[in-house]
Amino acid sequence: MITAMQNSTSNNYYNGRGAQINTQNKFSTQQYAQDHIEGIDEELLQKEKTQIIYTYPKTIINKVESTDIGLAYSLNPYQGCEHGCIYCYARNSHEYWGYSAGLDFERKIMVKKNVSELLEVQFSQKNWKPKPIMLSGNTDCYQPIERGHELTRQVLKTCLKYKHPIAIITKNTLVLRDLDILAELAAHQLVHVMISITGTDEKTRQILEPRTATYKNRFKTIETLAQHHIPCGVMVAPIIPGINNHEIPSVLETAGNAGATAAGITIVRLNGAVELIFKDWLLKNFPDRAHKVWNQIMDCHGGKVSDSRKSIRMKGEGKIAESIMQLYKLSKEKFIPEDTFKFNCNIFNHKAGEAQLSLF
Repeated sequence: MITAMQNSTSNNYYNGRGAQINTQNKFSTQQYAQDHIEGIDEELLQKEKTQIIYTYPKTIINKVESTDIGLAYSLNPYQGCEHGCIYCYARNSHEYWGYSAGLDFERKIMVKKNVSELLEVQFSQKNWKPKPIMLSGNTDCYQPIERGHELTRQVLKTCLKYKHPIAIITKNTLVLRDLDILAELAAHQLVHVMISITGTDEKTRQILEPRTATYKNRFKTIETLAQHHIPCGVMVAPIIPGINNHEIPSVLETAGNAGATAAGITIVRLNGAVELIFKDWLLKNFPDRAHKVWNQIMDCHGGKVSDSRKSIRMKGEGKIAESIMQLYKLSKEKFIPEDTFKFNCNIFNHKAGEAQLSLF
């Protein structure tokens, strides 16, 4: 029940972070506990500086089994995300690395240093069949640390080199830094960009997605991409009933006016540790309507806030979900032109890197 968290909330609030707690890692037998609020505990549990952890994975492309996604592969240069979106389903994947899905997810970011090298090897294989890769399917490929590490830019360069199709989803204006490469990819129908915009109310954004670009700048990003003839759309996701569902028409209208030619939507689902993290956040930020919001989320998922059912988990079910989807459908038909974009998978060249790979 939503009321179960009432006594665990406090007046302490970490501004600039989405999660306000570190939940227990389900794979760990030990956990940190703040038994006495003293100086040493505060330094241990409240330190907010982001920690960068370098990793060198053996593979970088993930095959997408879910039919809900619509793309065959995904690629994530980073694990963890400093954006701090409270609802992010990717939080749960942080537990596999030994960290919490809560504050750790926002403060301990893994950087996959060899991403472009692995991609080059994959594309050079004779049996590789080009299908659009989603960048990223988990954490944002243009989160703040990308500005210095440029792993996403390296990936785009590699895709251009091999003429491989790539799809991007982000909520950061940093994507405009790579207009030069995106324009070249677009000239060959090799790229499509979706900008995630969950609403228009800046006060809500600042607590819902604390370290993301403003909504105004995201709409401007769509406009700039469209002006450079880069196919782009808007992802109105996730919709949280009772918080941002009423903003669907305004998001789609503004995005359509900016040049978006595609749109998508999902309804929030709170799987795994995200349930506890979101519940704590909801009580601290919307105590007056927390119970109502929680019940409406449950109504969308068969009486639970979590949902793993294929073809249902993204769009939900029940009267509230139906009304949300109907509002989205009508708004999309009114404001977003029909999407005719198709990826070009016919010009891929697996031999593009032969000269460089021969050096190894």
